[in-house]
Amino acid sequence: MSPLIERALAGDRVAIAKVLSQVERGGDAAREVVAALHKHTGRAWSIGVTGAPGAGKSTLTDQLVVRIRAGGDEVGVLAVDPSSPFSGGAILGDRVRMQQHSTDTGVFIRSMATRGHLGGLALATPQAVRVLDAVGKPWIVVETVGVGQVEVEIAGQADTTIVVVNPGWGDAVQAAKAGLLEIADIFVVNKADRPGVEDTVRDLEGMLEMAGMTEWRPPVVRTVATTGDGVDDLWAAVREHRAHLEHDGRLERRRRARLRDELRAIVAERLREASDAACRGDAFEALVDEVEARRRDPYAAAEALLP
Repeated sequence: MSPLIERALAGDRVAIAKVLSQVERGGDAAREVVAALHKHTGRAWSIGVTGAPGAGKSTLTDQLVVRIRAGGDEVGVLAVDPSSPFSGGAILGDRVRMQQHSTDTGVFIRSMATRGHLGGLALATPQAVRVLDAVGKPWIVVETVGVGQVEVEIAGQADTTIVVVNPGWGDAVQAAKAGLLEIADIFVVNKADRPGVEDTVRDLEGMLEMAGMTEWRPPVVRTVATTGDGVDDLWAAVREHRAHLEHDGRLERRRRARLRDELRAIVAERLREASDAACRGDAFEALVDEVEARRRDPYAAAEALLP
């Protein structure tokens, strides 16, 4: 085991940051990190927070961190931004909003953006969660900036997924259209001090009713994240969902299903990487020449490229 990994496992914050950077960059270094840390994982509980931009996710995440820390537990936060325009680095707004935790050694905050990882954030994020799990963070909050396909994928990889909407019919429609209804374990109607909250709660309850009975019916929690109102109710819902999953092996089944999906995604990306490598260079161009000259058909040329 490398000295860097050993320092990270011992709780060295600088080492943890460097290990997370390796995971974000991907490649052999990331694979070595995951191989070294994987046996130390499996203890943390991950919470995904997603919803439309402006819904108040960052403020709500901040309040969740306060609530977790009040119980004495450490927490890791990953603020995921797939579309940062700043040279591959994540926008730091989430860190700015969470400055009150900057001197708290029990809170580790990391902003993530697509850098060079094979498969992008959809594959890098679960590895980053593993890092924080391995170094001893019992709670990990993953906040996404929006509700695009990547964000929904990432949030849906958590043990408990919180979907945040605001009062207003449009948000409820957006929740349905974005597929958030399928991934939500808890719905939060944030900014519940604004007009329209009753209509939004009723709309969400109606959609859940139409979705039919499941083992877990997502509760709809009202919060005002700026004041902390309703955060205790949200925290109670998170713990209730955890207790539900930990009963009768549901958690193991859910995590195993996620592992299947992750392995399929890794295999697909590795095959895509191999395909990209095969489809360049002199040998590839020579085959293109043969197809162009009608000396070989495209399928035969492709077969020649396959191992």
